[in-house]
Amino acid sequence: MGFTPRGRGTPRGRDGFGDRGRGGSRGSRGGSRGGFSARGGIDKRGGGRGRGTPRGGRGGSRGGAKVIVEPHRHAGVFVARGKEDLLVTRNINPGESVYGEKRISVEGPDSTKTEYRVWNPFRSKLAAGILGGLDEIYISPGKRVLYLGAASGTSVSHVADLVGPEGLVYAVEFSHRSGRDLINMAKKRTNVIPIIEDARHPQKYRMLVGMVDCVFADVAQPDQARIIALNAHNFLKANGGIVISIKANCIDSTVDAATVFAREVKKLQEERIKPEEQLTLEPYERDHCIIVGKYRTS
Repeated sequence: MGFTPRGRGTPRGRDGFGDRGRGGSRGSRGGSRGGFSARGGIDKRGGGRGRGTPRGGRGGSRGGAKVIVEPHRHAGVFVARGKEDLLVTRNINPGESVYGEKRISVEGPDSTKTEYRVWNPFRSKLAAGILGGLDEIYISPGKRVLYLGAASGTSVSHVADLVGPEGLVYAVEFSHRSGRDLINMAKKRTNVIPIIEDARHPQKYRMLVGMVDCVFADVAQPDQARIIALNAHNFLKANGGIVISIKANCIDSTVDAATVFAREVKKLQEERIKPEEQLTLEPYERDHCIIVGKYRTS
């Protein structure tokens, strides 16, 4: 297979927030200190969020707290260190939240202020993967990303922050209801191009999308491997990156998650996608994993 699946979002020192435990979150049950605590579903033992537990939690840093923002090892991602360590992205539209997330303003040595937005791993598979310790995400400042399954734009807005004004995010969403929110978000983030269309038919938006450096997919469909491959064949550069969030129950609820993940890996390999990394997303998501790979043209 050429790579080793990793389970339960296991941090490995330099990953996530270092040595803060599973995925780097250390929230308390009370949830009163911001962060990603019990409102988001982590208990004191770092256990998973139950299926019925609210997704909760804006996350964030308590007002007035001393916060230091440091670059994460993934370019364009940052860590805000204070009472809670938080994953953040630099806000390309300062003064505006997208989904009620906390914002942190940091004053630089020249008295200029930079605003960051807290990236909640309970609301973003990519954030959960970063905190889990993904080695590579193929998304960085200046890159062009095709985002399949954009929903209302929660995660897309952070990817837009990450790639910055020189980058571009083509955000594809099938649902017209979610698409309205996506379009409204894109009005204030000009590096996002919203596309309300079915990702199963990339030919319908081929005139809108250029060649991209990375395809990120969170489509939660039984045929998602085929959907990703179709879009990669049409839009992904040779040796471009693919990052896929897989929800086992959406593909086959009759077998265990590990079996589903292994089958999906095999399907991707048949489509000239070389998997490099596999990571499960507990405690942020149950029976989910992220697979990162590289696209080969031959």
